[in-house]
Amino acid sequence: MSSEKIRRITDNIGQRFIGKESIIEDMIVALLAGGHVLIEDVPGVGKTTLAKALASSVSCSFSRIQFTPDTLPSDITGASVYRSDIGQFEFVKGPAFSQILLADEINRTSPKTQSALLEAMEEGQVSVDGTTYKLSDPFMVIATQNPSEHIGTYQLPEAQLDRFLMKISVGYPDRQRRDELAHAFLEGRFEEELSAVLTAEEVVSMSAEVREVRISDELVSYALDIIEGTRTLRELEYGASPRAGLDLLLASRALAYVLGRDFVIPEDIARMALRVIPHRLVLTTESHMSRISGESLVKKVMDSVDRPE
Repeated sequence: MSSEKIRRITDNIGQRFIGKESIIEDMIVALLAGGHVLIEDVPGVGKTTLAKALASSVSCSFSRIQFTPDTLPSDITGASVYRSDIGQFEFVKGPAFSQILLADEINRTSPKTQSALLEAMEEGQVSVDGTTYKLSDPFMVIATQNPSEHIGTYQLPEAQLDRFLMKISVGYPDRQRRDELAHAFLEGRFEEELSAVLTAEEVVSMSAEVREVRISDELVSYALDIIEGTRTLRELEYGASPRAGLDLLLASRALAYVLGRDFVIPEDIARMALRVIPHRLVLTTESHMSRISGESLVKKVMDSVDRPE
């Protein structure tokens, strides 16, 4: 039954986001793991299209924030507004009170505004004027950003990067995908509305099933050895956090579930390590100047760690 649901949502997203099945799988993994996703790439490669296609495929409430330099924290969380007719303040909910929140071009706004999402992403709640409000279940932030060297962008704080379960890059399409995109555009298929193929209740139920996926003690040690290995690299100021280790285990379980298994294998951990860890690493100044990537360092660590049979 779960395999059929996974196939339906994969095919539905694939109507808009053509030819990148592994990236679609990563998005579904994050949704079922209850995590948040950061999509970074150059403009125009389909970051927003991918996020909107996922949101359209599930019957969850959806909001989109287009971040700009003058976006305020209250534009995300909401604010207390004085109502003269009743003579008191009333809280007006912001976009954060949706089940799927698309934070478009998140690094075009200031760190102060970016940080307004921290509590929502980690605790599933927001605090405004001393009052705490719980958010819906499921709750997922899909943030898109342009590379930080682009004009008019800000670096995301390390604390916020650590709240994203995974960071993915879309990349330019190959020739076959370009042809498919062109024909879909000319035939008007992108103008058609996507129908939801899953309900919010089904997403919550499937997320609970992910927690039942078995992972052996040997594989837990393998995942944690990878995390520990990042903390000894001289190319890094800081290695992966304990949260990264827990997220790696959870994402590996979710990937096994999406691929139709009730148990984790080493390849699940290896694949998810390249999604879960690199964006959390803090490189030294010398590493930045040498254009060393977090992904290459994670691969270096995995090459030095014994992989279970």
